Amino acid sequence: MSPQKRSIRLWAGAVTAALALSLTGAGQASAADVNNAKNAGFESGLSNWTCSANSGTTVTSPVRTGTTALKATPAGQDNARCTQTVAVKPNSTYALSAWVQGGYAYLGVTGTGTTDVSTWTPDSTSWKQLTTSFTTGASTTSVTVYTHGWYGQPAYYADDLSVYGPDGGGGTDPAPTIPGAPAGLSVSGTTSSSVSLAWNTVAGATGYHVYRDGTKVTAVTGTSATVTGLAASTSYSFQVTAVNSAGESVKSAAVTGRTTATPVGPALPKHAVTGYWQNFNNGATVQRLADVQSQYDIIAVAFADATSTPGAVTFNLDSAGLGGYTVDQFKADVKTKQAAGKKVIVSVGGERGTVAVNDAASAANFANSVYSLMQTYGFDGVDIDLENGLNATYMTQALRSLSSKAGSSLVITMAPQTIDMQSTSNSYFQTALNIKDILTVVNMQYYNSGSMLGCDGKVYSQGSVDFLTALACIQLEGGLAPSQVGLGLPASTRGAGSGYVSPSVVNNALDCLARGTNCGSFKPSRTYPDLRGAMTWSTNWDAAAGNAWSNAVGPHVHGLP
Repeated sequence: MSPQKRSIRLWAGAVTAALALSLTGAGQASAADVNNAKNAGFESGLSNWTCSANSGTTVTSPVRTGTTALKATPAGQDNARCTQTVAVKPNSTYALSAWVQGGYAYLGVTGTGTTDVSTWTPDSTSWKQLTTSFTTGASTTSVTVYTHGWYGQPAYYADDLSVYGPDGGGGTDPAPTIPGAPAGLSVSGTTSSSVSLAWNTVAGATGYHVYRDGTKVTAVTGTSATVTGLAASTSYSFQVTAVNSAGESVKSAAVTGRTTATPVGPALPKHAVTGYWQNFNNGATVQRLADVQSQYDIIAVAFADATSTPGAVTFNLDSAGLGGYTVDQFKADVKTKQAAGKKVIVSVGGERGTVAVNDAASAANFANSVYSLMQTYGFDGVDIDLENGLNATYMTQALRSLSSKAGSSLVITMAPQTIDMQSTSNSYFQTALNIKDILTVVNMQYYNSGSMLGCDGKVYSQGSVDFLTALACIQLEGGLAPSQVGLGLPASTRGAGSGYVSPSVVNNALDCLARGTNCGSFKPSRTYPDLRGAMTWSTNWDAAAGNAWSNAVGPHVHGLP
């Protein structure tokens, strides 16, 4: 290589390196840039800050990070202006920002030596960041940053203010250090499915992580937490760590929390009456749960609603349709009914139900969501009224998962249509047999049905004692226990499109099956004195008909042998 070419290449390389260095630094903050504001998170009260007309104070809620934030309240002709003098470097650019919430909030700077700037936002219900930037003049060594609200507006909150740029020499807040481990961890309460914890505040912590048996289960900003979704009568080990921007502390000393046993209310009577309560107004008598007639032992709340998550359900009380009935009133009525020895369950499905449980994921979603409703509203269990078919494999999986969560007191009822229970090979019948050890009762709907086969192979039409007894015989002889079989009928002619029979026909069918008396042409080969009872759609239509159904059928069921 000639000396001339070598010289040219060295010069070109130097230029390239210089350009690369220049481009690398473009648009990036210098490593020496700092937040020049002091007490930027108001953790030291109003130290370094001055608020007009004593308009400012620090509060512990709401806060964005740390434990305190600024609250400033405009009053009269004062706009709650809070200021701080900040040391800066001349001829330098700074990024100014703050997080605000509440009423109208302004952020700005004066004394820049160039163009003073500000920004603002109208009222906000959550934390919102205000940002702007400014450049200092050739002789500017300090500026005044400020926040303020607006006349006649509510208080505003501010937190985590930053004047980010070259170090102005005024000093900065010390960098955070990793907090110490929380002390004083204790169990403050337990239920059959949750453990509540409390611990002491850790200086410098902005939050806490809660661990169950070594696995992080939740994060909180306060010094208490409740861990839910636990199994009954089970011990768990808990620890807590403190966290901030510097990192996470070591775990606290462990404490053990043991959940209580699943509460068990009064047992169902040997013979029980089930009634569906309508969570809507369709022309039947509108009832609050407390209005449900005393003859009903199991009250099925109709209905849960499908969600966008496959298999999951939720419950939405129709407050408007029920005359302003509130959720709190509903929950109180559930407890009142339970105190009277009744079981209140949530029904899933109905004529228009669209819940599909057809794989392992949707089965898990179903079990988890129903259990959540039981915890939220106090339901004793679930009714399966899926009139558009079900998958026996995965519904079985879902109900067994629910049983493992809820325990032995879980009430499971089913309300299949007549066609669903003609053979043990049908999905509904399969499901009932699959969960026989945890199943409470199957109340088949003996209405809105065409003619069906009885257990003797003969065809029977709805509306007679024989239709009820001959079809019930299929379930009684097909593997279900008599205590798991009930007769489902409409409470009035308006309660169903077809299939209504008078209460005396229902009672005759019950006598035929339990005692062998009052039968029609079909007489079962044996009696079933443990027959569970009867069901009706609905308590509302029953009320609309003067309670004729429950007044007649209820005492008869309860008087069976």
